[in-house]
Amino acid sequence: MTLLTHFTLNRRRLLCGCAGLAALSLVGCKPNDPAASGDQPPTDMDHMASCSLDGMLLADFPGPKGQIQYADDKQVHWFCDTVELLSMLLAPEQVRAVRAAYVQDMGKADWDRPQGQWIVARNAWFVLGSKRHGSMGPTAASFAEETAAQSFVQTYGGRLLRFADIKPEMVDLSGGALHDTRM
Repeated sequence: MTLLTHFTLNRRRLLCGCAGLAALSLVGCKPNDPAASGDQPPTDMDHMASCSLDGMLLADFPGPKGQIQYADDKQVHWFCDTVELLSMLLAPEQVRAVRAAYVQDMGKADWDRPQGQWIVARNAWFVLGSKRHGSMGPTAASFAEETAAQSFVQTYGGRLLRFADIKPEMVDLSGGALHDTRM
């Protein structure tokens, strides 16, 4: 075997080995999408589930709820209002990797006592600015289907948006729930 043939074989092995290692390293990667949904299914809340931000019992209040499952934590982080969940997900300082984020489909769930009906947050339709209130006042009603969201807008008003169209300032919690000064 000549030196050139030996060098070519070693270089080829090295390149193949590097490509293989790169492919293997990507297998363990999780997306850092703020509303990622991995292979972790949503968790149903029990009557004692409390909000991760303020400790309020979710079952005591109307309107859609949310849950975040972080990649580095097996505990489900509950939110008594979708505005709180969206605020957490969209905050510029949010650096924790999100394994999954879910909201309730209000096209199927009872507004006054929502149970189950979890949908992936990033796939949901949201109505902001409607007459319906959640636990923190004005809320972001979440829906799996655009037609259900449009029907809600016709009845209760508001603006229909996809998750990707919601900006952090639309769900800013500073100064009270969406700046509701009556609280």
